[in-house]
Amino acid sequence: MKRDTGQNRAITSKWRPATQAVRGGTWRSAQGETSEAIFVTSGYSYDDAQSVAARFAGEEPGMTYSRTQNPTVQMLEERIALMEGAEACRVQASGMAAMSAAMLCYLSAGDHMVIARAAFGPTRWVTDNLLPRFGIEVTTIDGRDNDAWERAIKPNTKMFFFETPANPTMDIVDIRAVCALAKAHGILSVVDNAFASSALQRPLELGADVVAYAATKLMDGQGRVLAGAVCGSADFINNKLLPYQRNTGPTLSPFSAWVVLKGLETLELRAVKQSENALEVGRFLEQRVPHVLFPGLPSHPQHDLTMSQMRYAGPIFSFEVEGGREKAMAVLNALELIDISNNIGDAKSLMTHPASTTHSSLTPEVRADMGVTEGMVRINVGLEDPQDLIEDLDQALTKAGL
Repeated sequence: MKRDTGQNRAITSKWRPATQAVRGGTWRSAQGETSEAIFVTSGYSYDDAQSVAARFAGEEPGMTYSRTQNPTVQMLEERIALMEGAEACRVQASGMAAMSAAMLCYLSAGDHMVIARAAFGPTRWVTDNLLPRFGIEVTTIDGRDNDAWERAIKPNTKMFFFETPANPTMDIVDIRAVCALAKAHGILSVVDNAFASSALQRPLELGADVVAYAATKLMDGQGRVLAGAVCGSADFINNKLLPYQRNTGPTLSPFSAWVVLKGLETLELRAVKQSENALEVGRFLEQRVPHVLFPGLPSHPQHDLTMSQMRYAGPIFSFEVEGGREKAMAVLNALELIDISNNIGDAKSLMTHPASTTHSSLTPEVRADMGVTEGMVRINVGLEDPQDLIEDLDQALTKAGL
């Protein structure tokens, strides 16, 4: 591969997804390194004053300042864009930086947005508390109800926002139907795809306008760095998101960008294997606990919809135990192999109690409306042997008296 082949869309757009994940976006310096280089610099120097003026004016390509451009970061942005089938991508300092940027770069005072009620706790904090302070009206609905989206539309509705699968209730939104409705009304559709990644679900191909990520999750996949990403049309990324990002500064570090680049090389392998492991674990739990919220199981009411828009149902799901918070925490405390951790997407299996961690910033009433119960436990199934995970869960449930 030549030094700039990975940046040539005329070539890379013809590659298949697995090749894009390994090679896409790569640019080599004059040293000819095979692993992407980490450019640790805040600024850049120029041969003359006219060149820097031309770059700042957008008349000449090149770097200006690492809050806006960095070669390592740019490689990651191009790779993610390729994998998503997007015209452009901008990466952010964290997943929540990506979610808030996708909203704030587009919405203004007097606008209205509709969000599915099942969402990550901090996302709901932004829509329930922050946006109204800036005069942005928000309507929260049951995202599983296609008609509810249409009923919520107002003359000033500018955005639909939803997660699918949703954290932690695993609600599934019909991407095709909701995004088609948005397009028919001139509304921007934004999908948080962190629970799936492009390896399992490609929202842009299903009609979404913008896809947002916590790249901390499956993209890195090994619990090392925080990162986020927003993908969409060149117009949205360059004319809406970039001015916001340039002037507010949710910048991803070159080192973190490099780590995510390395994670993407194995994303396909990890996402598929972890999904297969999760299905085995889910089948066991379905016979062991009162309620399993896993769309990968045929018993889930949205299983058919899930499999119509996802390759696999993913490695993350939730289940409920009788006895509320006390019993849920007893199960967590009895684990011997699986870690208690609120992260997801890791190659290691992790479990958490959402009501007291990821969704603790929400009121009990909001959690109840979302379906986040005190007895709910969320599991991220990793790359361990699934039988070892099953045995650990079985003994933990037994020790908790369940």
